[in-house]
Amino acid sequence: MSIPSRAVLVLEDGRSFIGHAYGKYGETLGEIVFATGMTGYQETLTDPSYADQIVVQTAPHIGNTGMNTEDEESDQIWVAGYVVRDPSRITSNWRSQQSLDAALEADSIVGISGIDTRALTLHLRDKGAMRAGIFSGKSAERDLSELLEVVLSTDIMAGKSLSSKVSTSEKYTVHTKEQNFGSIAIVDLGIKRATIENLAARGLTVHVYPATVSIDDLLAEGPDAVFFSNGPGDPATANQQIELLQQVLKRRIPFFGICFGNQLLGRALGLETYKLPFGHRGINQPVLDYRTNKVEVTAHNHGFAVKVNADKLSGQPFESATGFGKIRVSHIGLNDQVVEGLECLDIPAYSVQYHPEAAAGPHDANYLFDRLIELITINREGNN
Repeated sequence: MSIPSRAVLVLEDGRSFIGHAYGKYGETLGEIVFATGMTGYQETLTDPSYADQIVVQTAPHIGNTGMNTEDEESDQIWVAGYVVRDPSRITSNWRSQQSLDAALEADSIVGISGIDTRALTLHLRDKGAMRAGIFSGKSAERDLSELLEVVLSTDIMAGKSLSSKVSTSEKYTVHTKEQNFGSIAIVDLGIKRATIENLAARGLTVHVYPATVSIDDLLAEGPDAVFFSNGPGDPATANQQIELLQQVLKRRIPFFGICFGNQLLGRALGLETYKLPFGHRGINQPVLDYRTNKVEVTAHNHGFAVKVNADKLSGQPFESATGFGKIRVSHIGLNDQVVEGLECLDIPAYSVQYHPEAAAGPHDANYLFDRLIELITINREGNN
């Protein structure tokens, strides 16, 4: 058995880790972040929200269940690079169709294995997410000082607009296999298949549009609701989508947003967004739902969040700065008090920062898709 080629991970603050090449040989650059899930690495890899990010898996043993087409969240692996400690030498699952390292190589993903991911994660928790590069093969033969210069030459994540990179290029429709309840128009900012499947399972015909869709095209099919998806990048750069959302809200069309969609609802309502030090990425994160006073165990993947003053974190209503009436923080993260959901009280709109579709889990918050059906029903009754 051949020994893997040397690989080097270089962080923008000068710290480096020496390991083995994993996936394709070469070099890759991006913002380095860590994901805490012990399962679901395939969903992480194929989530468009991870575009331009090098993902560190905190779970030590990765790859034993292989890869399969059924669990993919999109048609490709989106991470810029991949960091693991102990890649599995074999694939041991009856659903596996390909090994993880073969999938990484097929999608030209440069990775590194055999490093101390605990030390790396602790470093990122202390210093925050930062620019980084993985170098293997001939790229790893250069001096560390030269590799650091390459890393420092890249753009930071704040200020990046990435929706056009991950969005569909043209509209497509997914028909429900259930009794038809209505239709929903999705603005694809990095949509995951699990979201579409959850909406279709509730009787909705799903129309998916590019991130640059106009209001006329978005509403051409007469949808019962509009949805803004998860996705990568800085919400402060999404002016076109924010203006589009404000037009939807003015028409009082039921709206639901997840992750990036939550941040855009916040900005449409006049709130600011900001970059978290190292973000929330992984599973088993506790969130309080103010409507039920229940704590949900949730899945997260976000590096930005909605900003509100401390006196508005209690779930009490306050006035929107853009003329959409009263709003409130509907969900809050219990680890660090981050806004995890917004609810409009005078128009039919709500959003959450985490992932109720959560593949591979947990599924505590899956009811939020049922809440959309309730909102559509109430809106129909009010218009009759």
